[in-house]
Amino acid sequence: MDERREPTMRDVAALARVSVKTVSRVVNGLPGAGPEVAERVRAAARSLGYRPNLTASSLRRSDKRSATIGVLFEDLSNPFDSALLRAVEDRARQNGVLVLAGSSEDEPHLQRELLESLATRRVDGMVVMAVGGHQDALQQERERGTPMVLVDRPPTFGGTDSVTTTNRDSSREAVLHLAELGHRHIAFLGDRQTLWTSQERYTGYLEGLAHAGLKLREDLVRTDLKGPDAAERATAELLARDPRPTALFTAQNLVTVGAMRVLRARDLHQRVALIGFDDFPLADMLQPAVTVVRQDVPALGRKAAELVFARIEGDTSPPVHAVVPATLVRRGSGEIRP
Repeated sequence: MDERREPTMRDVAALARVSVKTVSRVVNGLPGAGPEVAERVRAAARSLGYRPNLTASSLRRSDKRSATIGVLFEDLSNPFDSALLRAVEDRARQNGVLVLAGSSEDEPHLQRELLESLATRRVDGMVVMAVGGHQDALQQERERGTPMVLVDRPPTFGGTDSVTTTNRDSSREAVLHLAELGHRHIAFLGDRQTLWTSQERYTGYLEGLAHAGLKLREDLVRTDLKGPDAAERATAELLARDPRPTALFTAQNLVTVGAMRVLRARDLHQRVALIGFDDFPLADMLQPAVTVVRQDVPALGRKAAELVFARIEGDTSPPVHAVVPATLVRRGSGEIRP
């Protein structure tokens, strides 16, 4: 079968009637070619369907960059993670940089495999959501000199930037909001306790109870819930308690979804208050609409991308821990009185 040959830089140069060196300058955005010549080269490239070989060009460039960054989050099917990725992509596109992304599924061995895969592709930097309790592989990669920013969860090692939100303060605000409405039996449903975010949100829950003068009921606490199904089972158990909780604080978006399913199935969604940490699609379309602590995900992603690109460009200033405030969005479910 006759295979069509990919056009080369030499082909573009012949059609544009310039040197290969001039084509290289135009393709790589370097000075040295006048506007008329540059447009002639671009027109020739479009006519031939020429695509620059970024891998080859990165080997020839003095800075050895690949014009790619790696993004490694927990689960790109989670609306929070996918929105975060989109924000990083938008910022990377402005720099003419491609994003290579993967999901670690909160598994240490998978995180290590993906880190090695990104490193062998010579990405210029990484934006990573660390696996709970396991940062050795991240530290090793950082010590090799790879620019890295941790997002959502701070590093347990030095010399690395991070971007998080107001997990503890916003959780405390949510619990105090429920208490101010008269709730005295406020349940907590949280993600895995190996995660820094879960620990911070649980601490905020405890502080909210303390500030409101409420005693902790340990029988109303459920942690280590991974996904909606586990949250459904935990919510059903809580609603069987006597006295049962009059309000729920669900500390992760998929946990909120599971709790909502049980409340609606038992026709309790108008009687039991609920505030969830993290927004999720259609939360504002339910009846009642779901009150949430909403993270500014676009701002989190933009800040992480800005930090990693600054490091790629050679910024050697001390590491930054940027905190993007979250907002309590009152929609109705968190305003139900006991």
